[in-house]
Amino acid sequence: MLIETEKTPNPSTLKFLPGREVMTSGTRDFSSAEEAEASPLAEALFTLGDVTGVFFGQNFISVTIAPGGDWGTAKPDILSILLDHFSADMPLFKPGSAAGIAVPSDENGDGEFADDPADAEIVGQIRELIDTRVRPAVANDGGDIVYRGFDKGKVYLRMQGACAGCPSSTATLKNGIEQLLKHYVPEVTEVLAV
Repeated sequence: MLIETEKTPNPSTLKFLPGREVMTSGTRDFSSAEEAEASPLAEALFTLGDVTGVFFGQNFISVTIAPGGDWGTAKPDILSILLDHFSADMPLFKPGSAAGIAVPSDENGDGEFADDPADAEIVGQIRELIDTRVRPAVANDGGDIVYRGFDKGKVYLRMQGACAGCPSSTATLKNGIEQLLKHYVPEVTEVLAV
């Protein structure tokens, strides 16, 4: 089995392509060892010490190491864990019960909220643009951007994987995504990360 690697715009993150599907649908972001307990693969990667983030996309895994970490040391260890996992056809997630599932409320205090029903058409346009134009582009860089809300012209997005903490993420938000949304949806005045 060959696992390819690609650099991302975030120097702390590498994208690993196992040549097979990783997630059948959606994505999953792990930003701590505690969160990684749901996945044997993510948990194994966090045991390496320098790993500070793991992100599962459709056909890739992005791994983030601590600033100043050494990819020369970390990369072979990560590749070994990935090879062992995929060669053995191990499950991506541990079996669980409904007791471990938490559903976030509409207003959870970190900028995420329920959209005003009067804005349904605008929100639909924003979501479609993000899903068809933005998310595929950032997936190429080993990350994801998820819609979190729209309020009084402001669009709130959460950056995941290689996009979280990337030095160029502000430029991507302001010069790329914000300009795209403003062009197609005049009601958008600003795009903010949450």
